[in-house]
Amino acid sequence: MTHASEFIVLAVTKVGDKSLVLHTLSPSWGRRSFITGVSRKAPMALFMPLSVIEGEVTENPKSDLWRLREVSAPVPLNGIRNDVRKNTMTLFMSEVLLRTLRDGANEPGLYDWCRSSILTLDALDSDFANYHLRFLLEFAGALGFSPSLPDLAPFAGEYLGVVKQLLTLDEAQSLLIPLTGAQRNAVASLLLDYIGFHTDTRISVRSLQVLRELYTDNG
Repeated sequence: MTHASEFIVLAVTKVGDKSLVLHTLSPSWGRRSFITGVSRKAPMALFMPLSVIEGEVTENPKSDLWRLREVSAPVPLNGIRNDVRKNTMTLFMSEVLLRTLRDGANEPGLYDWCRSSILTLDALDSDFANYHLRFLLEFAGALGFSPSLPDLAPFAGEYLGVVKQLLTLDEAQSLLIPLTGAQRNAVASLLLDYIGFHTDTRISVRSLQVLRELYTDNG
């Protein structure tokens, strides 16, 4: 049986010279992995973190690893792919999703929220250095627990004021909160601790340090 669906790429694992295991999020299966081929029609560039792709899934009754064919990119994400800062941010965001969501996880509305978040980042022209912080707060909501200041206070420490701003300001205003790279890193870390507490997961995200270094020069 074959099904057409859209997918968000979370990560890839290379298998041999011409095959990949894609770790994805989709509206049909939630968090699930598929095997696919690499070719001129479906090059590696198609499978960068948080790429939005579509393809046809062929079920295999003998394996949980179904095959994904006829892969294409309905959304090119040029605003992200042409900006090294946004690419690094999507690396962080995809790693958070990968390390938090368990196989088969499919919260109602999760895929649509994630897709919308990617398209929003793609469309922003400037002032997006805080975007991953908004992403983490909204991710918590998408998982089913709505962040509040009393709930976040035990994790916030000296950054309680920043957390309050992130919770109370609208998205455009929250992206303008003046923070250094080190401060963003600290706030992201406490938000990851908060999400990890509620999901009973220890979320260790290696790309967070890269994100901090990338924005250090810009404050």
